Amino acid sequence: HWLLATSKEIGRLAQGLKDVLPGTDTMFFIPHSAKPADRKATYLRIVAEHKPSKPDPYRIRFTAGGDKVEYPGNVSTPTVDISTVKCHLNSVLSTPEAQYMTVDLKDFYLNTPLDRYEYMRIPVTVIPPDIMEQYNLADLVEDGFLMVEIRKGIYGLPQAGILANDLLLIRLAGGGYYPAPHTPGLFLHESRPLSFTLWVDDFGVKYSKKQHVLDLLELLGLYYTMKVDWTGALYLGVTLKWDYIARTVELSMPGYIERALRRFQHPAPVRPQHSPHAWTPPRYGAATQLTDAPDTSPPLIPSGITLLQQIIGVLLYYARLLDSTMLVTLGTLASAQSKGTEATMQAATQLLNYCATHPDATIRFHASGMVLHIHSDASYLSASGARSRLGGYFFLSDNVGDTAPTPNSQPPPFNAPVLVNSAIIQAIMSSAAEAELGALFYNAKDGCMLRNTLLDLGHPQPPTPIQTDNACAAGIANDTVKQKRSKAIDMRFYWVRDRVRAKEFMVYWRRGTDNDADYFTKHHSPTHHRLKRSRYLYIPSVST
Repeated sequence: HWLLATSKEIGRLAQGLKDVLPGTDTMFFIPHSAKPADRKATYLRIVAEHKPSKPDPYRIRFTAGGDKVEYPGNVSTPTVDISTVKCHLNSVLSTPEAQYMTVDLKDFYLNTPLDRYEYMRIPVTVIPPDIMEQYNLADLVEDGFLMVEIRKGIYGLPQAGILANDLLLIRLAGGGYYPAPHTPGLFLHESRPLSFTLWVDDFGVKYSKKQHVLDLLELLGLYYTMKVDWTGALYLGVTLKWDYIARTVELSMPGYIERALRRFQHPAPVRPQHSPHAWTPPRYGAATQLTDAPDTSPPLIPSGITLLQQIIGVLLYYARLLDSTMLVTLGTLASAQSKGTEATMQAATQLLNYCATHPDATIRFHASGMVLHIHSDASYLSASGARSRLGGYFFLSDNVGDTAPTPNSQPPPFNAPVLVNSAIIQAIMSSAAEAELGALFYNAKDGCMLRNTLLDLGHPQPPTPIQTDNACAAGIANDTVKQKRSKAIDMRFYWVRDRVRAKEFMVYWRRGTDNDADYFTKHHSPTHHRLKRSRYLYIPSVST
């Protein structure tokens, strides 16, 4: 089975497999002497997957070793941000009669002509006998290797993505589609109310008229083989459950955590773990709150560091997309991963136990006025090295008007987040007010990005309300505090004041218990986690 799969992959990349499938002329077998003397040949990397759900479950992919390719041009490919996708989904819900569908382009990198040929050495031991015979390769073997000239895009080449993307943009422009002015990965049409996000070769399409989508599919069908899903049930690995009557969509990734736990060979915990991290109760009434003792546990060996980095990487994608309750823990682990110790791995183990206890997170968006709201908070000296942590909760809701909400006014309808910030402020803050003002600065910067995205989507934005629970920081931002000692605050933080004066943001105070960003600024007790989980995630039995 695997030999046949290998023959199919080589035939597809080369000039076909006799009586089985045609080739794409992506690579050609050549004599070693035909490679230019000034060019280096990279190595072959084989990716094998068994997918029982596919008609042909045995999958072999030939990829080039990109780290050995010396390409002189630009290799950075613009792609859509997760927060842009979430704004786009909200736009579908909040636009009457709008619906959502997805398109997946097959073999996107392939069949893209390279601006210069690349070369790759392939061990003759991985070439099946039928390929050796069909292509008469015996005379081309040198020191146990064959040489191929790569003339079209192949997975692994650093320039394959940007070249395929540039070609796609040219083809889309022929149909009137163009990139949004300020939002990478978002595309609009010159005259139609159709927009889509593009993640490499995956389209998430918002449309109001089916004919507009059919025209897009006709254009793409001229150049690509496509998989079309009119239900829009899967995008970026996220399952989307649409309810166009109630105007809601639920986002989930069933089985993601289960696969991650299996990958890391992590058993189910004996007792349920409801806190993603350890918690030290504060000593109320104590004159001095002592910091945690230095970590003196033995350092991890290199393989342990690698495992820790893999755990962080796998869970971070899931946390950014869905389960934001992990973000504080992941930030703490990430700050310690380069010098990880056994205590760091114990913290990662607790996080995995938390994942095993709460494996399938879901968030739910509902239709709104598409006005951005931000909750901003900071915890002073709560991170290692006398640093502070900021938190930000960004969601779309209704317009509250041009005047700042009062402490007793009715808050806007709550919604799932399009972005959650939880990060350690690298500079050392001299006071709680400076930490809070710093949090306003960083959250407002991300707010500018989201405001531009919403404007590109056709949703005008009034001054964006930013809620903080620090009256001094709010006073500095609003020019209502007469500064004296606080003049020493980092100059860049005063950028918020300028944006408030320009009517781009509207900073207001509300008590900390009403601030949804507080959760992402510090470690909390297991009781608090259990209480707040249904606030940030959709749990049908308790969510309203």
